[in-house]
Amino acid sequence: MEKYALITGASGGIGSAIAEKMVKEGYGVVLHYHQNEASVNEIASRLRFYTNNIIVVQGDLSSKEGVDRFLATLSVPIDVLIYNSGQSLSGLMTDVSDNQIEEMVYLSVTALYRITKFVLPKMIQKKNGNIIVVSSIWGLEGASYEVLYSMVKGAQNTFVKALAKEVALSGVRVNGIAPGAILTNMLADYTEEDVEMMEQEIPMGRIGKPSEIADVVAYLTSNQSSYMTGQILSVDGGWHT
Repeated sequence: MEKYALITGASGGIGSAIAEKMVKEGYGVVLHYHQNEASVNEIASRLRFYTNNIIVVQGDLSSKEGVDRFLATLSVPIDVLIYNSGQSLSGLMTDVSDNQIEEMVYLSVTALYRITKFVLPKMIQKKNGNIIVVSSIWGLEGASYEVLYSMVKGAQNTFVKALAKEVALSGVRVNGIAPGAILTNMLADYTEEDVEMMEQEIPMGRIGKPSEIADVVAYLTSNQSSYMTGQILSVDGGWHT
């Protein structure tokens, strides 16, 4: 029976790299996207070279109604949940609107909780499952001018640690990945000078690649990490240790 990995935010740089890696690891994939339909369809088309077990699902995970509709479309049991949805928001804490707070908290925290709650019973029933949350370095360190983003990413990390303890005896492992600076659209607003300064701060002297996050996801879903749960793995080139 085909195993399925659900990847939220699959149309982005990290999400698409994870999708490709999971397909090559033998999984069917459920590719979630919010707005970038052209990108996710291109990814799905490319991945059909490896398997026909590809499902594309649209959903706005920043609201209750959006998550309700998204969950109603899930038609296969999920063996691996990779929660990769998120959006950055820069600016002074006092300039963030109440709507931005509500949307960010729902997208990064409430939706994560609800989707996990939805897929978890079948994992527990099978005594096997993996949940991986892609958070951020700022969920560990905190970042000035990104207080809200840091807050919700920190909440994701604590969610991982708490749930891992709750479901460990049920055969379900829960881990997180905290990427540093990765070459995705999240860096699009940075100037070339900003990126160069960032690279100088990183001990390895470069920005990370989405494929390097995908490799860690593959490791966390494999038997090679069978005794690992409740961990947040920093993948940041030594930037913050």
